[in-house]
Amino acid sequence: MNLTILLFCKKKKKRNKGELKGNSSVLTVAMASSESSSSTTQAQPSCCQCALASINVASFVSAKLRRDKNSNNYKSWKEQILCLIESQDLLGYIAGEISPPPMTSEAYAVWRRRDRLVKGWILGALSDEVVETAVNLNSARDVWLHLEKAFIKPRGPPPQAAAEQEKDWNEYLPLYTAALRGDWITAKEILDQNPNAVKARVSFTSETALHIAVGTGKSIPFVEKLVNTMPDEPLALTDELGFNALHVAARTGNTAAAKILIHRLEDLLYVKSNYGFFPAHEAAKSAQRDTLLFLISQNKDNLEPNPCAGANGVSLLNAIIDADFFDIALHLVGKYPHMARIELPHGNSALKRIALKESAFSGVARFNFWERFISSSVQLEMASEVRHGPPNRGNIEDPTCGTRIHGEFRRWHRVVQNLHFALCKIIKQLVPHIKLIHDKKMMHHQALELVKCLCKQMGSLNYTEAAPIYREAMITAARLGIHEVIEVIVEAFPAAIYNRHATTKHFICHLAAQNRCEKVYNLIYQTSGHKHQYADAKDFSGNTLLHLAAGLAPPHKLNLVSGAALQMQRELQWFKEVEKFVHPYTKERPNYAGKTPKMVFTEEHKDLKNEGEKWMKDTANSCTIAAALIATVVFAAAITVPGGNESTTGYPIFSKSGAFVLFAVSDAVSLFTSTTSLLMFLSILTSRYAEEDFLYALPKRLCIGLFTLFVSILFMTIAFSATLYLVFGLNNWWVVMPVAALACLPISSFVLLQFPLLVDVISSTYGRGIFGKQSDNPFY
Repeated sequence: MNLTILLFCKKKKKRNKGELKGNSSVLTVAMASSESSSSTTQAQPSCCQCALASINVASFVSAKLRRDKNSNNYKSWKEQILCLIESQDLLGYIAGEISPPPMTSEAYAVWRRRDRLVKGWILGALSDEVVETAVNLNSARDVWLHLEKAFIKPRGPPPQAAAEQEKDWNEYLPLYTAALRGDWITAKEILDQNPNAVKARVSFTSETALHIAVGTGKSIPFVEKLVNTMPDEPLALTDELGFNALHVAARTGNTAAAKILIHRLEDLLYVKSNYGFFPAHEAAKSAQRDTLLFLISQNKDNLEPNPCAGANGVSLLNAIIDADFFDIALHLVGKYPHMARIELPHGNSALKRIALKESAFSGVARFNFWERFISSSVQLEMASEVRHGPPNRGNIEDPTCGTRIHGEFRRWHRVVQNLHFALCKIIKQLVPHIKLIHDKKMMHHQALELVKCLCKQMGSLNYTEAAPIYREAMITAARLGIHEVIEVIVEAFPAAIYNRHATTKHFICHLAAQNRCEKVYNLIYQTSGHKHQYADAKDFSGNTLLHLAAGLAPPHKLNLVSGAALQMQRELQWFKEVEKFVHPYTKERPNYAGKTPKMVFTEEHKDLKNEGEKWMKDTANSCTIAAALIATVVFAAAITVPGGNESTTGYPIFSKSGAFVLFAVSDAVSLFTSTTSLLMFLSILTSRYAEEDFLYALPKRLCIGLFTLFVSILFMTIAFSATLYLVFGLNNWWVVMPVAALACLPISSFVLLQFPLLVDVISSTYGRGIFGKQSDNPFY
């Protein structure tokens, strides 16, 4: 909001206090005149309205607002149009102080006429090319803000005014430098010579020395001394974005400066920027946790405007959720329940905002085996903190304990808990990865508690009020695969299970299948007989659940699976799983485009099938070469045994040695497994590569081929090591250790490079799968 407008409005309110009261002053006068007229004339403009409408704008505005290539006349035009509007006591319409009443009230018609009049004055004072950019805006204030944004350049003055402005900046350059460096001695000398320097705009963004000093985040003594020398008025000065010094402290996380400013002028907490944000909003948007906690603690609910009241509170809560400060969000919702019950434009409720935080819920789901094991220990620690509180609080011995033995037991139990807590804290400090696991687990826990709290606070709303809020959250959670949010919402509002997307008419299971969110789709297995309503439901294009499963998965979901062939296998698994659920007739039902699910699958996965075929052949070619080389080497080794043969009997010389037996067995196993591997990879190269082959046949052959290749490499290495021992180290045991160490090198290389692929193939083909019942708790 422009500072000049606000000053004009406040001065005018003081002069006309009896006529203008509060934000609806002009409406009060208009309504009074309206009430005195008859019902037949209420819809007609009053005499005052007619007099206002007859005003000639050209008498006040000498030239229309225009934009040339290098300059504009916005500054002079603005002063003239402000004189016109201010002279008729209508400045509040563009300053935002007179907000529109409810459309159902009689006062709305009066407000609408006055607003259209002011808007007409402004549009009438614009050139044709400027009018085209503002003609579709709704209100006079919207037009005014649009013109400010279009004609005020944020990065400095126009070229003609730059020399004069640069002279002013150079004049205060020493003060600017002193504020940056925290040099109070130099700054005090300047302020002693020119006391008005505290109000000077020392930068081209209209910042004062206080803005600069607070924004550095350093030299708190400089800020404290500067604030103590300033009167109250300069403390509230704003830059061109409407930020006062407290806004800057909030954005930069300068908590110490924020404490100094609020201690001196508490009203800074309740000032909005040009974008409508309070300092607390700026701290949340910049993820400055400590500063945000301080600003919230200083907020007083009885003052207006308030950052925690109404829509302001919801936008603050949304910013806090975006910053992942879920514990602070829990505190705010508990203190201000209305934050859970208000929905901002475009469906931006707090419940939808938390449903967008996929990272808060998916981090725990992606833990590996060891991380899940550590996470279970972290969970016990969290439960201990919740149940007993932090260590060393409260009495060790329960005062209600009836016996000394019971008291001693509780004492030792508490000591053990304290030791466990201290040990976990030390481990988290020494091992950063464990602390990361703890933080993810804590974030998931707090996010889930926030969802439950929001749903609880919405319990007082009726269906028509609650449905738009949780509908958006349900659709968002289903699209992103956050099943916890859906379960909590359905538990609080059972009717939410029937929600459908407003445009596509998709149920949550349709969205889950379309976006490949298996954890949301698996909720079907926890649903009662009502789940069959999804079996043949259609969307706006006539697509059934099977049609959506037949479509190609989003790229970010495909990339979770390694290799195009395994991606094709995952797509087939989805199609087959949904096919088992839908009605038999639905399997062949065409959509409005005349395509059956099978036709959609073939068309959508044509490119992925070709990529899978190429990936399979490239992998098979590489492994075929390795298997053929191993088979050749071990076959030659079997014929030319180490040490040679006896000339009389033909038996190997080392045939009675245990190392020779190890060589013979290892060489044979390596030969047989490498041959098997070679055959498997040849069968992959000669496969027909039909769609169905990617589901089981091709992955099975790849799995067998990789496994036998790994075994052949392992036993070939053992056979070679046994040969070295027989030839060079039969009586030298020192040879065994380096040979064994070097033998681990190829095995380790294979494990690091190819074994993960083998594990993925086995898990995807023979594992428990991604579908099935996740919990024994009924969903609906």
